[in-house]
Amino acid sequence: MNESFENIIPMLRRFAYSLTGSSADADDLVQATFERILSKGVPEDVETLKWAFKVCRNVWIDEYRSRKVRQNATQVPELQEQTEEYHKQQKQHEAQELLTQVNSAMDTLPTDQRSILSLVALQGMSYKDVASTMEIPVGTVMSRLSRARNTLLNLVKPQTLGENA
Repeated sequence: MNESFENIIPMLRRFAYSLTGSSADADDLVQATFERILSKGVPEDVETLKWAFKVCRNVWIDEYRSRKVRQNATQVPELQEQTEEYHKQQKQHEAQELLTQVNSAMDTLPTDQRSILSLVALQGMSYKDVASTMEIPVGTVMSRLSRARNTLLNLVKPQTLGENA
């Protein structure tokens, strides 16, 4: 094991937050990630940090898919009312509103683009490390990152310009 779990938790939590957009969901995702890592173990020939990111991403994809199935199966009005109240509170703070817009735009990105953007922008990983972690070529990392950034700019910029105009 290259790194202790204590050192990995803050980085993994930031990554989880970038995927979920919620502190509570990020905490749950980190916990589920460590449960899976502790139950399955870390292969000896991989870096613990990279393995943790990969497991976290896979756990999130599993949860995201199952959440979509549950949402399609039933609509709960009580939850919709809570969401509306949350959005009203967020509009009171301009900076928080922009963060909400970015999170919403991130949700529209394909999983691969979002993961790469999170690893590069939030975790500060190099393209080479991201390529190694996700087991894809560096050129693919660069093109997905570029597409993700352009999509975010197009989704967030028109909204913020429209409000200031």
